[in-house]
Amino acid sequence: MSAPHISVLLREVVQAFDGVEIKTFFDGTLGAGGHARAILATHPEIVRYIGCDRDPRAHEEALKTLAPWREKVEFVRGSYSELPDILKEREIGCIQGFLIDVGVSSMQLDERERGFSFRGDGPLDMRMDPSASLTAENIVNQYPEAEIARILFEYGEERRSRQIAKAIVAIRKKRPIRTAAELVKIVEPIVGRGPIHPATRVFQALRIAVNDELGELERGLEAAIEHVSPGGRIAVISFHSLEDRIAKTAFRKHEWREAKRGREASGSLKILTKKPAIPTAEEIRANARSRSAKLRIAEKIGG
Repeated sequence: MSAPHISVLLREVVQAFDGVEIKTFFDGTLGAGGHARAILATHPEIVRYIGCDRDPRAHEEALKTLAPWREKVEFVRGSYSELPDILKEREIGCIQGFLIDVGVSSMQLDERERGFSFRGDGPLDMRMDPSASLTAENIVNQYPEAEIARILFEYGEERRSRQIAKAIVAIRKKRPIRTAAELVKIVEPIVGRGPIHPATRVFQALRIAVNDELGELERGLEAAIEHVSPGGRIAVISFHSLEDRIAKTAFRKHEWREAKRGREASGSLKILTKKPAIPTAEEIRANARSRSAKLRIAEKIGG
């Protein structure tokens, strides 16, 4: 049975939008609706809450969670990187709040048949959108050795990426690699035991590649910066350094610095978190999966 989903940094996310008058809010990773429930409860002025997620299972759960606000919530099956098209289809010019909680959810990890977790014998799937064509099994069994090594190194920061890729190719010549457990057996003797499970970085890398998570994040943040209205805010929760670096870089790219003469404030950001907010010790005790979470917040300046 799946563990109940616990929204990370919930108090900090609510505080991120304190003092903002919100007419339209865009939640790019709706999940089970925990963050949405808290934001809707603290911002009764919200007229439209766009809840976007690639995973249809998320919408099923969020429908229950957000039942009291059903007339305000619009469920969208898709990616937050499609923000411009989603807003255009609904004739929405701008939004006052944008939130994304990047990465895999507890709900997805706990569903063995989704193949996100290395703890089990589920299929090597890892698709956030079950209708997408690319799976982790495709990558493991069809991609060239050099490309597998690149994915593991760039997306998983796995130092033994070449050794693992070589071992994967050697095994798949004998038989296809179909399950999470089969992949773990290949990785474990190469990486060895340590503070984290030996397959952690490999599974992270494959998941990111399958779902183009870093590309989605870059495109989504640029779209958010363009479509959030002056005074509106953008909040990003990330769980590893690659995601956090992208958020930090995007915010800094658009940061308004008064010292730069002649630069207009229009379309720029005021960064509200010079250092990202992180979970308290109490939250980590209650939800171990929150331990690596980081929250960055920025406010739009000018028109």
